[in-house]
Amino acid sequence: MSVHEPVRTCVGCGARSPQRALVRFVAGPAGLRVDGRRRAPGRGGYLHASPECWRAFARRRGPVRSLRVSPAPAERAALVAALAAAEAERGEG
Repeated sequence: MSVHEPVRTCVGCGARSPQRALVRFVAGPAGLRVDGRRRAPGRGGYLHASPECWRAFARRRGPVRSLRVSPAPAERAALVAALAAAEAERGEG
């Protein structure tokens, strides 16, 4: 008997990967934010932990299907900046 592992789609590159290999973010009243514990309420999306996927997400126009909203370019840029800051902090620690 095999163990089921959830698979999610990266909203940056469109590739499917195991959920544990992706970073979750949510759309809330305050905009997009990283969900480090993967438990925040609200519509969520997933990105690979790679700057290439972050840049692809930031460049993208139109709605994000998993979020059911169309985040503004400034919201996308703020999320990418938060991801980059978290990655830099993790690299230093």
